[in-house]
Amino acid sequence: MNRRIDYYDDPNAPAPNSLVPSVNVVVTNEAGDLLLICRTDNDNWALPGGAIDLGESIPAAAVRETREETGITCEITGIVGTYSDPKHVILYTSNGEVRQEFSIVLTAQAVSGRPTPSSESREVRWVPQDELDNCQMHRSMRMRISHFLQDNRPHIG
Repeated sequence: MNRRIDYYDDPNAPAPNSLVPSVNVVVTNEAGDLLLICRTDNDNWALPGGAIDLGESIPAAAVRETREETGITCEITGIVGTYSDPKHVILYTSNGEVRQEFSIVLTAQAVSGRPTPSSESREVRWVPQDELDNCQMHRSMRMRISHFLQDNRPHIG
């Protein structure tokens, strides 16, 4: 099984061999709930997102990744921040890629669709803000959500 393994400030982490611009999206509904996916590659809850393709803008990538992973079409409304901490590396066991974190986190409102799992998301659901602590997630994802909830945008890191 192909896995994603996140390391943070770990002396045993593999050395990074790539840097891939990516997006994450904090999508909210009218109730203020956050759209989360349970990833198939590590069983953690996360914001939807992924790599920005060549020829694609940051907002277009955010909308595409959200729709692909969740079934929800969204409209970009702002930015939470940038995340490029070299202490956070991600190993993809399928090909030995070790990425240094490089993510731009945007905010969005849901426009249409219903939560639908994909090959990258085992489960998709709207999570009320007061239930976020019950979701297992990597510290980097929890930090992104915390920055969104604190509303001290944008975070530059």
